[in-house]
Amino acid sequence: MKFGIRKPSLKKMIAARTSVKRFVRHSLGVKAPRGWGWLTNPKKALYNRVYNRTSISLSTLLKRLFK
Repeated sequence: MKFGIRKPSLKKMIAARTSVKRFVRHSLGVKAPRGWGWLTNPKKALYNRVYNRTSISLSTLLKRLFK
């Protein structure tokens, strides 16, 4: 588990947006609504919830510093 500042990865951002799995889901319309992660994959949903609350992105940190 990561605590603190997340390091952005351009390679991973592009890979997530251009994956075959994403393309198939979006074209077929087989997506669950937002907030339904607990039903589709509870273990991953719990991990993501804890991760997003314990770490901070670099862009958010910069926004807070230069307000």
